Amino acid sequence: MLTLIVPGLIWTRQALADLTCDLPLPAFTTLLGRGRMVRQPPRNTADVLAAQLGLPSPLPAAALRRLALGKGPDGREDEWLCLDPVRLNFADGTLVVDDPRRLDLAAAESEALTEALAPLFAHLGQLEATSPAAWHLRLGAPAPDFEGLPDTVGRAASPLPLGPAHAPWRQAINEAQIELHAHPVNREREAAGRPVVNSVWPWGGGGLPATGTCDHDALWSDDSVAQGLGRLLGLGGGALSAGFAAASSRSPLVIHDALAHPARTGDALAWREQIEGFEAAWLAPALAALKSGRLDALQLIATGDRGGAELRVGRGDLWKFWRKPRSLADLAPS
Repeated sequence: MLTLIVPGLIWTRQALADLTCDLPLPAFTTLLGRGRMVRQPPRNTADVLAAQLGLPSPLPAAALRRLALGKGPDGREDEWLCLDPVRLNFADGTLVVDDPRRLDLAAAESEALTEALAPLFAHLGQLEATSPAAWHLRLGAPAPDFEGLPDTVGRAASPLPLGPAHAPWRQAINEAQIELHAHPVNREREAAGRPVVNSVWPWGGGGLPATGTCDHDALWSDDSVAQGLGRLLGLGGGALSAGFAAASSRSPLVIHDALAHPARTGDALAWREQIEGFEAAWLAPALAALKSGRLDALQLIATGDRGGAELRVGRGDLWKFWRKPRSLADLAPS
């Protein structure tokens, strides 16, 4: 069975109807019509991924990401926290978390910034620039919960809770923002017209989990946390393959997240382009494989904060010719 986790697929019913009314998506509409769809509550991709792999939520993103980047495991007793460089951008009177990929930090810039920030977080842990875009803190003690960065990009930044558990983190981040404001790396980037690093984002704390159990034999994703899970569980796969034909395994689990950022930022043109690519590279070949018997079943899981949906299509469902194609608007919550 092919399992596709697709964040960013669900908009409001009217938005989906408007976005797809003139798009030829025959494979998608056929699968929606022939399959069995179940509404799901709002869930993020990480929670769905954990459930698919038999692991508890929330996933320890930092420890898993380090594993994907070739670090560790340093021991399952070690706890890590993502402390990523970000740019908070004013838009319409509110602070919005900019897409971290736009920073495009060089290794030397990353090292200089983390060297300056490390003393400010020394009472909380040891700062490590694992890669220019991925900073991690080896925790001296368990950290409180923080909002995940992937769920926040493109949206208003929520302040840290006011409770005592978050107090030392609020202070350290405030001091980090002051240090970053005057840092030579940022001054050079600003002079060159490049986005600056003006804050850090803590999230994804914890140690490596015990291995779970799942029915998948490969995990394909561009997300480094998912890649760390694949390595932890000994699954094949790696970065997202070009399409269904390249993901040749018995029961692959695929995270196709190209729709997520356009959906989060409301970029309708980019979303339309990505949904056409998803149809051509994944759904049309998967439908053909169902018809020929090379694939026995397809499971599509759409995640989002408006709600979710799970579609299951077995080979036998394709014979139910009386079930007519359905619009993508039917994915939206009622």
